[in-house]
Amino acid sequence: MKPYLVPYGGSSPTGALGYAFAMKELIDQNVGTDWIVFATSSGGTHAGLMLGKRVFGYKGKVLGISIDESEEWLRNYVSELASSASEKLETRIKFVPAEVLANADYCEAGYGVLTEPEREAIHLFAKHEGLLLDPVYTGRAAAGMIDLIRNKFFRKDETVLFLHTGGQPALFADQYANKV
Repeated sequence: MKPYLVPYGGSSPTGALGYAFAMKELIDQNVGTDWIVFATSSGGTHAGLMLGKRVFGYKGKVLGISIDESEEWLRNYVSELASSASEKLETRIKFVPAEVLANADYCEAGYGVLTEPEREAIHLFAKHEGLLLDPVYTGRAAAGMIDLIRNKFFRKDETVLFLHTGGQPALFADQYANKV
């Protein structure tokens, strides 16, 4: 038996395929949205969603809210990872950095640093939707999305899907006790 090394964040061509097929599932379920917003960091989710968008024909936009990386790094890395992941589908599709929609406006506090916007997002999602967000990834991405909504980044007639990628156990980590 040969072990498979899972890279940081699962961000490999194989890992990205999971989110490419998650995009297919969203399309198959006829979830009609104009935007998909999610947390991005090591790029695997982002690259997979971009690949799925192209391969399966999603017409909306895919926006990653950065947890810790610059927009430039994300554009370069995610476009290359999406291109590499496409090879697993037997045809290389070339993605370019300009296609990657990323927003790094919300990561200035630093990785894992809980700020008031994340705290507010965690409370709003729990109270109104019954969804638990973690303070590092989904909390930061949701806080960014809420800020973008408040600042009218999205048009009123557009629908926005927040893709919750997990991480709830971090909500109960000692470092966040009494902070959320």
